[in-house]
Amino acid sequence: MNLITYFLKTYPFSCLCVVCIWILCLIPIPDTPLNNITMVDKWTHFVMYGGLCTLLWAEYGFRHRRIDKGKTFFYAFVMPLVLGGLIEIVQATCTGGNRSGDIMDFWADAIGVVLGMIIGIPLALILSRRNKGS
Repeated sequence: MNLITYFLKTYPFSCLCVVCIWILCLIPIPDTPLNNITMVDKWTHFVMYGGLCTLLWAEYGFRHRRIDKGKTFFYAFVMPLVLGGLIEIVQATCTGGNRSGDIMDFWADAIGVVLGMIIGIPLALILSRRNKGS
């Protein structure tokens, strides 16, 4: 089984979340009343990446009896940061001016990932303990 198939079968909600993030970050955003909220874009990045990181930890804990912290740290911390950086590069270079890459968006992603770790690690531990009893 190749790596992509493995992740799709094992972590379907996290994979769906990644696809949604890519779509939301690359489509042109219409003007809405939300544009009047200070730093709404940064809050959006914060929530998206915090949610993704929390979801990654939760799915990992749900599917495993033992938490491999090193491996999970890579996939739930490093990979979302790489995803955030990649998206900012793609926004800056491939959207024809509809979107722009912003280092502050990346920092909002990073803060969201850190919050996701704070919430997700205990959640994964609780879910993995539940699996030990089965």
